[in-house]
Amino acid sequence: MSLLPLGRQNREMKTIYTVLIALYSAIAGVASLFSVKARRWVRGRRGWRDRLRSFSRGEGKVAWVHCASLGEFEQGRPVIEKIRTEYPDWKVVITFFSPSGYEVRKDYKGADFIMYLPADLPVNVRFFLNHIKPDLALFVKYEFWYNYLNELKKRNVPTYLVSGIFRPDQYFFRWYGRFARGVFQVFNRIFVQDEQSGRLLDSIGYNCYRVTGDTRFDRVSQIAAAAKDLPVIEEFRGGEALFVAGSSWDEDEEIIVRYINSNSGAMKWVIAPHEIDEAHLGRLEKRLAPEAVRYSRYCKKDSNCRVMIIDNIGMLSSVYRYAAVAAVGGGFGRGIHNILEPACWGIPVLFGPNHMKFREAVHLIERGGAVSFDSFETFSSMVEKYLSDPLALKAAGEACASYITENKGSTNKVFNEIFNNQGDENLLKKR
Repeated sequence: MSLLPLGRQNREMKTIYTVLIALYSAIAGVASLFSVKARRWVRGRRGWRDRLRSFSRGEGKVAWVHCASLGEFEQGRPVIEKIRTEYPDWKVVITFFSPSGYEVRKDYKGADFIMYLPADLPVNVRFFLNHIKPDLALFVKYEFWYNYLNELKKRNVPTYLVSGIFRPDQYFFRWYGRFARGVFQVFNRIFVQDEQSGRLLDSIGYNCYRVTGDTRFDRVSQIAAAAKDLPVIEEFRGGEALFVAGSSWDEDEEIIVRYINSNSGAMKWVIAPHEIDEAHLGRLEKRLAPEAVRYSRYCKKDSNCRVMIIDNIGMLSSVYRYAAVAAVGGGFGRGIHNILEPACWGIPVLFGPNHMKFREAVHLIERGGAVSFDSFETFSSMVEKYLSDPLALKAAGEACASYITENKGSTNKVFNEIFNNQGDENLLKKR
């Protein structure tokens, strides 16, 4: 089965798509003169052919996993590690589209080779696939690259979408989305997070999907199980309640800092900004009325401080374990960061108003485990409620913990469907 009918209109759309990809790459080159992110995107792809040649495929099997960015990687990671555990002779190749994924995980030990995804141009696609010769391709959440997917189909490579999630307003489900939704036909199976996504796929005549849930629940549970003891945080907290603000931005911090400045003695505070450059850390310190100490500079005499600022990357998930209440940033911008990380510790979670596209946020609000705030007043009222009402604090925390527990298990469902299904569609057993 070809990806799309070989009609004139679809050939023209394919040509337009490829031209747009080339144009995007050119624009990124210009943007790199002004943007650090764009510069990393461009520089990371320079010499990619030579870099790819350094990967020795060998005679065994290869799984190729593509992730847009860091969030998608964390969703795909449980499946990657399941493959490494069950099939240690397989090699794993991971590609990223965004620098925010590649730069953080380029040294990840669970993969044999990690690189930026070359631009989705036919000549690049053929070179990439000719070299790695994948036996399995996994795309995580919502990465749909037409030329890559079409070529995988031509080569009869089993291809799956993991932890997919869809919304009615996406172009796939609009009248003009015929060309775009043709990519669904490439996948041997699409694993979606919820029933709504399944119904949307049904509405366009695609039924080769399974509702398997969100692998992030497995991931955050793994993180919690492997969480490090942090004696510095424990000493700083002492016997007091601790509020942790994670992945905060300026808009989140404006409200949180205002509350701290007027209620500094109510509890202790840990702020872990999303951006930890010196300029941002310095601004944050100046805005805080009570003296704050940075994690990297903490010593025993600082235990009397009311506020600690985390000035490194990688420890936030372990910090949450010491919290009584957590806030997660991003809700005043493009969208909230990972609220499942604090939720898995059985503590209430607060976040800003831009959360409606995040099903876990909606569900946790419905269950009473989370609250959205859009002002200083709403933030203050919820903090005061949890401080003054231990039963409300306990109930909210239990709601979060039970939600995590009920939604674990997606990784095994996906893995078993791919590797253990005995049906005709399981092409892995035929290669």
